[in-house]
Amino acid sequence: MTTSEELLARARALLAEHPVVDGHNDLPWALREQVRYNLDRRDIATDQSADLHTDLPRLRAGGVGAQFWSVYVRTDMAGDDAVSATLEQIDVVRRLAGRYGSDLVMAYTADDMEAARSEGRIASLMGAEGGHSINCSLATLRALYALGVRYMTLTHNDNIPWADSATDEPRAGGLTRFGEEVVREMNRLGMLVDLSHVSADTMRDALRVSEAPVIFSHSSARSVCDHPRNIPDDVLSQLPANGGVAMATFVPKFILPEAIAWTKAADENMRAHGLHHLDTTAKGMAIQRAFEAANPRPLATSATVADHLDHMREVAGIDHIGIGGDYDGTAFTPADLADVSGYPHLIAELLRRGWSDTDLAKLTWQNAVRVLRDAESAAREISSRRGPSIATIEELDGAGRG
Repeated sequence: MTTSEELLARARALLAEHPVVDGHNDLPWALREQVRYNLDRRDIATDQSADLHTDLPRLRAGGVGAQFWSVYVRTDMAGDDAVSATLEQIDVVRRLAGRYGSDLVMAYTADDMEAARSEGRIASLMGAEGGHSINCSLATLRALYALGVRYMTLTHNDNIPWADSATDEPRAGGLTRFGEEVVREMNRLGMLVDLSHVSADTMRDALRVSEAPVIFSHSSARSVCDHPRNIPDDVLSQLPANGGVAMATFVPKFILPEAIAWTKAADENMRAHGLHHLDTTAKGMAIQRAFEAANPRPLATSATVADHLDHMREVAGIDHIGIGGDYDGTAFTPADLADVSGYPHLIAELLRRGWSDTDLAKLTWQNAVRVLRDAESAAREISSRRGPSIATIEELDGAGRG
């Protein structure tokens, strides 16, 4: 019988050859909230476990070979304020890559990802989280792409004028006409359409409109844990035809049914203390830990995540799944996936369940690289037959929608 240590050793050996492409990490926002982007105060070349899920030693220990850094801004930022804050997030990712160049390298293409792996560096890509970051402007979308953003999550937790969120009351019924134009322009650019956070109807509309593969940068299976942030089976089943990839997340309230009510109570406790429920500053985390001490939380583990991946593989197929942990974007993590060093535990659990090395290589590295390459290929074809869109939300959705 294979021991746990033997499985972990096999997992680490596999990750040395086929490292993790993680779809979503909120380190840039954590750096904004905690130290206002002062990298001297959060030197990720050293152990930052007291304040962050992420630092370079733990990324190395976790077998991470490429990271999509989220250049997220909260939805209570609107208009040009949201655009400016997104630019600041992009700036800090570039500064991280410049400061830690022996470990991190900016990546903009699938070839860049492969080159980083061959050099032993961690490919650093960027994803914007929430269409409010473009302020209903296709020119701003193009500017973000020019600065290196390679996916955009269409919404975050709140609706935007052209798309419905999973965690808001439906308003558009999915995508508006302008929302469909955003998807088409993303396809033309080669920017991946990210359907995490959006409503199921927005998912279906985007899949109908998109001429390129989509991703879910950090979402799991709704039939395993009935949370609106997860992906329904009818949507998962469309990924083979689309070519997209669904990247399972580790956030306990999205993967463990028992954690949903507990987290709702924890969020309400944060608001009662006058804080945003996603606050992960020292003050926010002290309140969260005090609540947890008084109200022990249901614990997710790598086996919980593996249950989702088993189901997602069954419905979507092995070529259409990946990993998006959401580290530094959540107060709580699974017991044995506490930070970015934990990925070997998940791979060991999947090995224990009989996943082959071939399947695991697709999960960790190959599927994510392929989906970006396919988006690049689609963009070359699409841009050969149409130029940049100058449509406005007022033209497509009517006056007052902007």
